[in-house]
Amino acid sequence: MSPWLVLLSSYLVGGIPFSYLAGKFTKGIDLRQHGSGNLGASNTYRILGGRIAIVVLILDIAKGFLPVFLARAYDVPGQEPLHELAAAVGAILGHLFSPYLRFSGGKGIATSAGAFMALAPWAFACALTVFALVFAARKIVSLASLAAAVTLPVGVYLVARAGLEPSAATVLWGSVLVMLVVIVKHRGNIKRLIAGTEPRLARRRET
Repeated sequence: MSPWLVLLSSYLVGGIPFSYLAGKFTKGIDLRQHGSGNLGASNTYRILGGRIAIVVLILDIAKGFLPVFLARAYDVPGQEPLHELAAAVGAILGHLFSPYLRFSGGKGIATSAGAFMALAPWAFACALTVFALVFAARKIVSLASLAAAVTLPVGVYLVARAGLEPSAATVLWGSVLVMLVVIVKHRGNIKRLIAGTEPRLARRRET
């Protein structure tokens, strides 16, 4: 299978807007018009509650993990994992720019996590640890997400140097791309973090 076909099919899977569908099916609302306006698990938690947010989080992770996991069948061991990387990039782009919502979407954290959980599990574990530590200390999802995104390419490099995972330049550059995209998508959050006005994670009670 061509890596381009893997990219396209993964994009279509990654574009499934689970948080948008959750809002429509449970309350008949468009989450883009409530809370932070972001289509992700955090805003789902604020508006729809914890149980629905957990389901959305799992599904967003799965739509990143499964395309990469399935694409592994088309890669040759010991060579650059082009199909897996194409699946990861496609799924993440699908979440960011959903073709089902006129190319709007979320910020890609959960889907990126799922993709790199399959693509580079040890590096993902490093990023997840940093996310957990920062979130535990500050209770700010955006800050924890940015810290994890910066950690990811560092983790890919260090894990490859340690010999825990194969060294692949494409994976490293893919993780750098994810880091840059996450930073750009969080530029509003970064401004609020600098100003000290970024809210902590809490459920919003709306009438």
